[in-house]
Amino acid sequence: MAGNQGPRRPSGGQIDHGKLDAVVAKARKQADTRMAGYREQSLRIYPWVCARCGREFTLPNLHELTVHHKDHNHDNNPSDGSNWENLCLYCHDWEHQKYSQQITGQGATFGLTGQVTGQSATQSPFAGLKDALDKQRKP
Repeated sequence: MAGNQGPRRPSGGQIDHGKLDAVVAKARKQADTRMAGYREQSLRIYPWVCARCGREFTLPNLHELTVHHKDHNHDNNPSDGSNWENLCLYCHDWEHQKYSQQITGQGATFGLTGQVTGQSATQSPFAGLKDALDKQRKP
C-alpha cells in the first residue's frame, strides 16, 4: 500500500463534512459536560496548586491546572474527590506517561506503588564492536 496516505474516502468518493462536524461537535460537547462537573468540584475542594510539583495557579492561568483521576478511571468521580488530584499540564502528562509505560511493562516505576515486572535486555548492541574496529584498523 505504498503511496496510499491520508484517510480513506467513502465509496462515493465524497466526505460528508456536515456529518463529520456533527460527530466531532457532539464528542466535544460530551467531553466538556463531563469535564465541567468533576473539574469544577475538584477546583472547589482542593487548592489551586499542582499536587506533584507545587506550582500555584491563579485565575489567569487556571486553565493549565488539570484534574487527574488517581485510578485512571474517568467514570469514577466520587463527590468527596478521593479519586482526584489537581496537576499542572506537565505533571499530568507525566502521570499518564508513567501509567502507559507501567501497563505495557516498559518501566517508569518511580513514584508508583507496586512493582513493574519486565524482562531486561538480552542483547548487547556493542558486542563485538572492539573486534570489528580492530579488524578495520589492520591492513
